[in-house]
Amino acid sequence: MRDVLIVQNSRSGGPGRFGRWLEEAGLGLDVRHAYDGDPVPTTLRHGAMVMLGDGCLPGDDDRAPWLAPARALVAQALAEDVPLFGICLGGQMLAEVAGGEVTADAGAPENGSVPITIRPEAAGDELFRDLPPVVPAIEHHVDAITGLPPGAVWLAETAACPYQAFRLGDLAWGVQFHPEVVPERIRQWEIAGFDPDEVYAAAVADEPISTPIWREVTTRFAKLI
Repeated sequence: MRDVLIVQNSRSGGPGRFGRWLEEAGLGLDVRHAYDGDPVPTTLRHGAMVMLGDGCLPGDDDRAPWLAPARALVAQALAEDVPLFGICLGGQMLAEVAGGEVTADAGAPENGSVPITIRPEAAGDELFRDLPPVVPAIEHHVDAITGLPPGAVWLAETAACPYQAFRLGDLAWGVQFHPEVVPERIRQWEIAGFDPDEVYAAAVADEPISTPIWREVTTRFAKLI
């Protein structure tokens, strides 16, 4: 059995550099292409789980029938203290499974490299401690977490989307942004209302700052597995 189960929810939304950094840390990846019919396990027997993003909501079972078993795996990871990292849809799913709220078309959409403010609560967090006060991260969403689950630790925010990162318990994290994405991926996105060239150029300019930070966060996650 591979060390990390990765659930991929869209054709273009692979684990990217997040997966590569996990492999560089010595971990094996079991990537399930759920969007293409690759079955999601009924029981989590891996050392950790990463839930990737997509444009659907966590409960859009009619559109994406694999989301129901994926939610069950998230619940199992929480119950059994299996390290879990949810990205975009994955972070929203973690929030919803644990009793938080996710809202479609919530507030202003965020696209491209966006400054994320690290909150004081992150000082004691295994992944987000000692980061700079503001860190660029690539965003691509209109849906958002609008209520954190009971007991969640709020780690990072933006003005347009307050709940950018949070932790549940000691080993489960959800983020709204995309630490796995490099600027070139932005060229594949539909970003209505934004100048695609400006969005891409800003992400390229921020990459030297953001890349080592999100590599460090990923490496810290790998050490917990």
